[in-house]
Amino acid sequence: MSTLPSFADISDNFGFLDDWEDRYRYLIELGGMLDPLPDAEKSAANKVSGCVSQVWLAIDAIPGDRGTIIRFRGDSDAMIVKGLVAVLMAFYSGQSATFIAETDAVTAFDALGLREHLTTQRSNGLVAMINRLRAEAQSRL
Repeated sequence: MSTLPSFADISDNFGFLDDWEDRYRYLIELGGMLDPLPDAEKSAANKVSGCVSQVWLAIDAIPGDRGTIIRFRGDSDAMIVKGLVAVLMAFYSGQSATFIAETDAVTAFDALGLREHLTTQRSNGLVAMINRLRAEAQSRL
């Protein structure tokens, strides 16, 4: 797996890409950087409901000096959705449970202009992923 760029770098890169076809290709490229989840982690417990595509988020909570740190891995059977998982990982993974619980990534995705170019189903799936991660973080406070 390649190391994912930071969310700030992803945001900058989206800013350089004028054409939405190029942005979609970049999103797919980001998804391609993710390691596939092992079959054992593609479980009902890790599956995100509310997504038309199959999406799994495996979450690890690590005690730390600034509270519980949440790391997650994700996968999807759809290339664009897997790219959305990658951007979500760049935004949330490695952050404190408090940050994740209190920070709605929808605003950050809207700043990238992503949701306005997603189908309604994909946009709803993105919100479902964000809500799932925020609920998991909230449960670990």
